[in-house]
Amino acid sequence: MILRPFTFPFRYAFAVIKKKIGKLDTIKIETLYAFGNEDKVFFKARVVESYKQSKPSVKKSYFQNILAAIRRYAGSSIPNAKVEVSYHGEKIILESDADGIIDGSFSIGRNEKTGKDNISFQLVPEDELKPETDSIQINVLRYHSDYPMGIISDIDDTILISHATQTGKKFWLSVSKNAYTRRPFPGVSNFYKELGAGGKNPLFYVSSSDWNLFDMIRDFMDFRNIPVGPLLLKDLHVDLKNILKSGGGSHQHKIEKIKMLLNLYPGMRFILIGDSGQHDPEIYAEIIADHPGRVIAVYIREIKPITQQRRKLLKAKIEDPKAPDVTFVKDTHEMISYAKTHKIIS
Repeated sequence: MILRPFTFPFRYAFAVIKKKIGKLDTIKIETLYAFGNEDKVFFKARVVESYKQSKPSVKKSYFQNILAAIRRYAGSSIPNAKVEVSYHGEKIILESDADGIIDGSFSIGRNEKTGKDNISFQLVPEDELKPETDSIQINVLRYHSDYPMGIISDIDDTILISHATQTGKKFWLSVSKNAYTRRPFPGVSNFYKELGAGGKNPLFYVSSSDWNLFDMIRDFMDFRNIPVGPLLLKDLHVDLKNILKSGGGSHQHKIEKIKMLLNLYPGMRFILIGDSGQHDPEIYAEIIADHPGRVIAVYIREIKPITQQRRKLLKAKIEDPKAPDVTFVKDTHEMISYAKTHKIIS
């Protein structure tokens, strides 16, 4: 929502005051992701006031969807809440930041037997905080650091039709539709299933959408049978000068998250998928240039025409003659054709 960054100082102050005087409603912990390799696991969660959100439905009206969007964005994140995080007997206590976010990592012994691999979150008791449940768990997705192939994909205008370059249209879609009425690009579900090879190849989704949209994106992917994977969304620390830019400001976080994945899985080579609407081509070209040999292919959905000047600038970024081209495609069918040519799928 466009107005959310403007109202953040007021919402933050209101949450702090309510916490101090004991007027907060029931608190819940939203688990966001947990993944890693054989040595380390990263996790992220969010502490928020509980809010009742009805299940999305294709029968919901525009008005009902708008109310649901307001409910999603109006909820208060809870700062300075202490959460105990447990993994294989190890426990740490973290304090939520201004956006209610907690994140961290656990180191793992190589010979440790995993068994049921999950991370548990529990709110540390405070008089003014009433937890919705005693604890909540999230399954950990672990991939070997030398696994041969992974996929990193954008979301908006790559798998989900968003009109991200048209602020008004994007805003209307965001508030008037729900997870079941938002539309994917044709062919996306089958293509990503083939890329994921039935769950063998890890898929990571890196997006400039913020964490308030986590549940909508997760439900959308479930409903449209798009293979799941860790969602690496954008923290809300929005700079005032970036508020009116499409996508909510700087996309530097995308580069940081992709580099984190490259470092976490040093033996893994990646397929990068995005769109031409914003900065994906430039981000991926930078990744290719800085990490030679780590990128198998780059597919960019051309949602707006790519000028010759932009193409030349992209080529100039990639000096390695063995590096893959940034391949622009009109639709998913063309993406599939290239993936077959490159022997990524059969």
